Amino acid sequence: MSGFYTGNGIFLTVMSVFWLRIAAALYACGLAYALLVVFRKGLHLFRPALIAFAGGAVFHFVSLVELRAEIGHLPINNFYETTSLCAFLIAVFFLLAYAYYRVSLFAVCLFPLVFFMTLIGATEVPIASWASPQIRNAWLLLHVGTVLIGYAALILSAVGAIFYLVQERQLKRKQVSTSEHRLPPLATLDRLINQSMNVGFLFITIGTIAGIIWAFIEQGTHWVSNPKIAFFLFTWAFYLAMIFLRVSAGWRGRRMAWLAVGVLASAVVTWGIHFGLRSLLTQ
Repeated sequence: MSGFYTGNGIFLTVMSVFWLRIAAALYACGLAYALLVVFRKGLHLFRPALIAFAGGAVFHFVSLVELRAEIGHLPINNFYETTSLCAFLIAVFFLLAYAYYRVSLFAVCLFPLVFFMTLIGATEVPIASWASPQIRNAWLLLHVGTVLIGYAALILSAVGAIFYLVQERQLKRKQVSTSEHRLPPLATLDRLINQSMNVGFLFITIGTIAGIIWAFIEQGTHWVSNPKIAFFLFTWAFYLAMIFLRVSAGWRGRRMAWLAVGVLASAVVTWGIHFGLRSLLTQ
């Protein structure tokens, strides 16, 4: 039987990983649905996304059962297995909660979260290295390019947030400027913050997926211990929480402005940590 050894010296068959990657592919439909909802274009696609998500949970369960049979105990040997099991439990609890309460709102947050956790779990098995240096560099450029676009949109959102806070303060103090250089109305700034925030989240999500895959192929199973990637995932999770609060709780105005500034601060730190990316392109 073909298979491989993990870092713990445990032999696993290819099939348990294969089913897990099928699950991740199906969970990706839920991620696509969440991204469409952010742009108000996926509100009628919940049922197909739910079916795909439930199918992913089935394949995820098959993977866990097979893995349990292979290693002889609950699959919690390492970070990959623990993350995968946690993702499966989140998926099951969401499906049970939806079956009972019929509340689909949490899907905007949980669908992307389960996808990324499953994707991380599916990287326990190393794969073949890059076919050529050109493909390697092209994939890295995809990651860097999408992240830069996302950061640009996030900066625009944060600038709009700062102007929103200044304009709100001026209105409270009745210090409204009548010059031609006065700040835009609060409603205009709010729309600017939300639209640029949506674009930023889309591209940063694509960049995060590309970055995980690139690091996995480049570094094998050791990518998950890289603090640069860990902090990047934290920034994405922070961004996801902000989007979820806007979509589900209806956060607008001052609250969203402060959150946009906070996400930008996290992104700046992340970019500082990743400052050495340019050297990788020249290898």
